[in-house]
Amino acid sequence: MRTRRTPLLATGLAMALGLATLPVGVQAQEFPSTQREALDRIVAVVNEGAIMRSQLEDRLAQVRSQMGAQQQELPPAGALRRQVLEQMILEEIQLQMAEEAGLTVDDTELNRQVRGIAERNGMSLEQFADALEADGLTLASVREEIRRELTLRQLQQRRVGSRVNLSEREVERVMEQEGLGREQAQQRLFQRRANEELDAWLQEIRSQAFVDNRLDAR
Repeated sequence: MRTRRTPLLATGLAMALGLATLPVGVQAQEFPSTQREALDRIVAVVNEGAIMRSQLEDRLAQVRSQMGAQQQELPPAGALRRQVLEQMILEEIQLQMAEEAGLTVDDTELNRQVRGIAERNGMSLEQFADALEADGLTLASVREEIRRELTLRQLQQRRVGSRVNLSEREVERVMEQEGLGREQAQQRLFQRRANEELDAWLQEIRSQAFVDNRLDAR
């Protein structure tokens, strides 16, 4: 019997502040080496870094599979490609900022997160690795994706979390309007404000970065 799939989105690794997550259960898209080489051209230059077309195609395959599993209607192919590339550009800017700030995720924390994902799916680490392999992925590659997500969370919490301030009156208003207890109201209001601040901050860093989008270049 085939090992059951393990979508990371369902495991709770979606971070506070609205981080996108890698859908681990996505069937990996494999290209013959010659085809992959043909795909491998730069689609965007981001400051001193670059995003390759093969990376974009891999992410697109993940997004399509995730949306299909959730029975969401796919946008037109061109629009989806542009949206996904823009998300990758924002991630690349943030990862560069994290590197400059010396932010790292040590192996101890990474191992703890990986074990937690396996446990939330009712698996041992060995079973989790087998499930990933059945989906055409490796534990090593997924570990690096999780490390990336944790790094992004670190950076966002450092840059955005400090911007969020809640007044007592605002908390009380949410309590009254939504019938929540104080702690729930604080959490809900903080999440809303954090998302608003994150959106504003992402627009800010995007406008300040050098980006050469070559997606539609011929």
